[in-house]
Amino acid sequence: MNKTLLHQTVLCIGAGPACLTAAYDLSKHGVPVTVLEQDATYVGGISRTEQYKGFRFDVGGHRFFSKSAEIEDLWTEILGGDLIDRPRRSHIYYKGKLFDYPLRAFNALSNLGLIEASLCMLSYLKVRVHPLQQPRNFEEWVTNQFGARLFRIFFKTYTEKVWGMKCADISADWAAQRIKGLSLASAIWHSLLPQRGTKSHEGVIKTLISSFRYPRLGPGMMWETAAQKIEAAGGKVLMDRRVTSVSYDPVSRQWTAVARDAAGESYTFTAAHVISSTSMRELIGAFSPPPAPEVVRAASSLRYRDFLTVALILKDKNRFDDNWIYIHDPSVQVGRIQNFKSWSPELVPEPLLNCYGLEYFCFEGDDLWTAPDEKLVALGRDELVKLGLAAREDVIDGRVIRQPKAYPVYDDVYSDHVAVIREALEKNYPNMHLVGRNGMHKYNNQDHAMMTGLLVARNIREGASFDVWAVNQDAEYHEAGAQGQEHSFAEQAA
Repeated sequence: MNKTLLHQTVLCIGAGPACLTAAYDLSKHGVPVTVLEQDATYVGGISRTEQYKGFRFDVGGHRFFSKSAEIEDLWTEILGGDLIDRPRRSHIYYKGKLFDYPLRAFNALSNLGLIEASLCMLSYLKVRVHPLQQPRNFEEWVTNQFGARLFRIFFKTYTEKVWGMKCADISADWAAQRIKGLSLASAIWHSLLPQRGTKSHEGVIKTLISSFRYPRLGPGMMWETAAQKIEAAGGKVLMDRRVTSVSYDPVSRQWTAVARDAAGESYTFTAAHVISSTSMRELIGAFSPPPAPEVVRAASSLRYRDFLTVALILKDKNRFDDNWIYIHDPSVQVGRIQNFKSWSPELVPEPLLNCYGLEYFCFEGDDLWTAPDEKLVALGRDELVKLGLAAREDVIDGRVIRQPKAYPVYDDVYSDHVAVIREALEKNYPNMHLVGRNGMHKYNNQDHAMMTGLLVARNIREGASFDVWAVNQDAEYHEAGAQGQEHSFAEQAA
């Protein structure tokens, strides 16, 4: 039974950072907007904060830090005094030792020992003398920057855990985007020189290496507050609404979308514009009638990597104070371990306890994804003990959180598929706007995803022509850049 027929100027599919940013901007300027979110409880998408017995879990780990002054100002506008400053600290766990991350050359080489360090330097010098001119994949790109030996130590194991595929099968685009500008030479240079902060737009000397901002109750607090402000401004954020079909009338230039709730009730919405952050594969699959066969094939060929978090509640023995540790140990399945108390003490309600989030990368439907929760909690406890990061008797309780489509896969053909879909949408569906990580099949960071939503909102309400695909998505500044040092991503996208 169809219960409603609601018309809005703009309909947003998904309540993650990209769509909520767009809806926040539109509602603030009086543009009617409705957000449809399939989750019945949480907004924020992968940036949500889940709860269990008073403990709060950051799904994926999100540092609130951007080179864009606009995004920094927007975070302040939404959450204000509920943003706290937190120290930034992370390490790589390798052969029982903790290596600084971002990599500091002298720390890494001294931890490796004289012989291994010498072999790493020789391996690096080899690629300096005979570099690959056009690296074709992740393995070749990183080897070009660090040498084959350091690639195997600090990149191979973790990267293959994350993606479930060989590094040689991952596009070089991924490396160029995520670790752009890094090399062993630059690591040595930064080890020799003191790191100087850059004065941000707020007048605070700060770099991500030393600190970042964070909502005191987790990242979901930002998006829960944004949703409340959208509704206060007249917009709507509707939960438990999974979009099952979208259709476009080229004569009226109007969209019709049908969504269903968990009980099977359907709801119809019409809008002049649709902003989508749902995965390209799901969006194209919902088109009625379907687009051209080559577009459907391209969308169905896009791949995603999923992950789950095993959140373990345990007695706090101060084993480590990092925000997270990357686990470069092939003997365990866990890829990264978060220390939630180090993100914010308010995520942990009991001062004598702590909560660690063990992240396991998998594919939806595989043995790890479908394992019973109690088995996954036991696996997390056993691996934490094996790594020497907890005693078995200290682990008290656990909870499993599954996150589908966490990462769009950059295989060697993904860009061709995305190009086919983009061309079809831009030619035949001019009022369909793609934003965010899965919406664009781009590994956008949170601030970049927000900027895509903000620029689309401006295109709609101002008639601007910002190119959201030009929004910078390199991650170099996440390790060394200055907060708020760029005035606007919009200048790059204009």
